[in-house]
Amino acid sequence: MERFEGDLDTLWRLDFLPTMHRLTWQWWWWLVVLPCKDHPERSRQLMVLWSTKDTASVDVSGIPWAGERFHTDEHGGHVLGGMVCAWWYDGDRMYEPLVLRKCRMAAIDHRHPSWPSDSLGGAVVPLTEDDLSMGLQPDASSFWLKLRSDEEHVAEGAPATFDLEMTPWNPAISGVTRSNNVFTGTMGYDILRIHGTKAKGRIGEEEVEGTAYFQKVIVQAPSVPWFWGFLHFDDGSYFDWFFPHLSLSMTSNDSTAWRRRDRHRVPIRTAGLFHDARRQRTERFERCEVEVLHPGEDGPVDDHGSPLPGFKVRVWNGRTQISTILRASSRAHWTFDQPTRAGLTSHFTYNEYPLVVEEIAICDEVEVRTAETYEWIRGNAEHSWGLLH
Repeated sequence: MERFEGDLDTLWRLDFLPTMHRLTWQWWWWLVVLPCKDHPERSRQLMVLWSTKDTASVDVSGIPWAGERFHTDEHGGHVLGGMVCAWWYDGDRMYEPLVLRKCRMAAIDHRHPSWPSDSLGGAVVPLTEDDLSMGLQPDASSFWLKLRSDEEHVAEGAPATFDLEMTPWNPAISGVTRSNNVFTGTMGYDILRIHGTKAKGRIGEEEVEGTAYFQKVIVQAPSVPWFWGFLHFDDGSYFDWFFPHLSLSMTSNDSTAWRRRDRHRVPIRTAGLFHDARRQRTERFERCEVEVLHPGEDGPVDDHGSPLPGFKVRVWNGRTQISTILRASSRAHWTFDQPTRAGLTSHFTYNEYPLVVEEIAICDEVEVRTAETYEWIRGNAEHSWGLLH
C-alpha cells in the first residue's frame, strides 16, 4: 500500500451539519505510539489535538477560551479559532499539557488555491510563530506532523521538537473510513478514522519509528462518559472497543478519580472491532464488557498521586472472543468547564492512559492466541466522566 485511500475529500471539512451552540465540538487527533527501550512492556506516546467548539466560553484545563465561530471562504477553506493541545509520555514521565495554546487555524484541502497541488492532500495550519501543523502530502503517500513543545516543559526535560511522518501500514487498517449518524434533526456525529499507520521521524535529536492512530471528529450532542481504547499488534492487526454509558459519574464536577458514584454503568451501546492480519478478515462485535480494576494500596499512581487503573475488556460474537487485562502505565487528562443554562457550569474530564498488556486471549475456530503469540502489543485507553452540555 503506497498511498492513503478512502474518504480523503472530507478530511479537512467541518461544515457537514449546522452547528449547535454549546454542543458542537470538532477536532483532528493523532496518537503516536513508539517502543520504549528502558521499559519494553510499555510504550512512549504522543497525543496532539487541533480542536474548536461552538460555545461562548469554555475553560480547558484551567485555561479560559472564548469561543469563536469559524469562517468558510468561497473555496471551502476554514479559518477557525481553537486550541492546539498535546501530551508526551516518555515511558517514565507524563508531560501534560506538553502544548496548550489558543490560536487561529486554517484548514484547507487540495481544491483551495492556497494548496500547491490540485491532486490530493490538505492541512491544518495553526497561525502561530511555531510550526504546529498537520497535513497530507499532495500524492497521499504520507501525513506530516510538526510540533514544538511549550518552553516550560522543555526546561523540565521534554523534547523541544517533534517532526513525524505517517505512512500506510496495510490496506485493512490504513484506509480512511467514515462513520456517521444523526439522532435527531441536527444532533449526531461524523467521524473519519485511520486505525493504524507506520510512523517515523525525529523527536528532538532522536530518530524514532512506531505506529499511529488518527481521527477527525464532529460531535453534535452532549458529551457523556465513555470507555474507548485500541491496540496495535506487530503483525499489523488492530483491536478497539467502545462503551459509552450513563452513570452517576455524570454528576462529577472535577477530575478526581475513583469516585464511588462511578461503580454502576448503564451502556448506551457497545462495540468492538478486530482487523485480524493472521486470518485476513475483520471481526465486528456488538457485545462488549469493560471493567475498571483498582490496583490496590501499593499499586502504581499517576503524576498527581491517583492510583492508575487497570481495564478488563471482553468482546465476542458468534466466531471470535477477545478477552484482555490491561494496565495503565500513566495518565493524561483534560478538564472542560462550560457555562450552561441558569448560571450553571457543566463539567467533563477526559482521561487517556498509555497501556501495558498484562494478558490477552483471542479465541476463534482455529486456535487460542495469547500475548506470547505476538512480538509486541501497544495501545491506549480512554475513560471519561461528567456531562458537557
